[in-house]
Amino acid sequence: MREMFHTISPHYDFITRVFSYGMDPGWKRRAVERAQLPDDAVVLDLACGTGDFTKLVAARSPRSLAVSADLVLNMLRLARRHGVPRPVCADAMRLPFADETFHAVFTGYGMRNFPDLAGALREIRRVLKPGGVLVTLDFFLPRNRVFRRLYLGYLYVQGFFWGLALHGRPRIYTYIPDSLATFVTMKGYSRLAEECGFSVCGAEGFILGGIGVHWAVRQ
Repeated sequence: MREMFHTISPHYDFITRVFSYGMDPGWKRRAVERAQLPDDAVVLDLACGTGDFTKLVAARSPRSLAVSADLVLNMLRLARRHGVPRPVCADAMRLPFADETFHAVFTGYGMRNFPDLAGALREIRRVLKPGGVLVTLDFFLPRNRVFRRLYLGYLYVQGFFWGLALHGRPRIYTYIPDSLATFVTMKGYSRLAEECGFSVCGAEGFILGGIGVHWAVRQ
């Protein structure tokens, strides 16, 4: 997985926009709004990619401190080029931060790629302050089984086309539907977050539940 993200990193932002019909920036802005950050918040942008959440937090709360973390070194290099200061190489399953460090953790399209979703939620909970908020944006399995099959098929065709066009490797972007096929619905994710010590305050779905924003408070 890390090698694959290293390969696709130069086109990561483009692919994110393509697969979201250009709506990804608006979803991320809504996610930051939902967090209701204090002016001096300490925030973790986990699986930061090129640092979109870091930049949005800085624009909305200039006195906040945002830490950007990703496991892929090439993503961190790109984040620096995009103006993100001092991004950190970190594994979501073993975060190099003390207990109760952050007021908020954001992750965009990261939860689906962690090897143990429940373990990642528990590790995120560890580094959040009591009452801190986890805000996630990710792909989810639509609840409607007919639309689910159509959605996975669409993602596969898109991934095949762009993998061939950008890399000469048609299967490289089909990791999205492949990973999604064994993932959860939005409601399933909410249930799991609650089992891992969060109170889910809300969720907002897009593309008939194929994309979702959740915001959950650490208990």
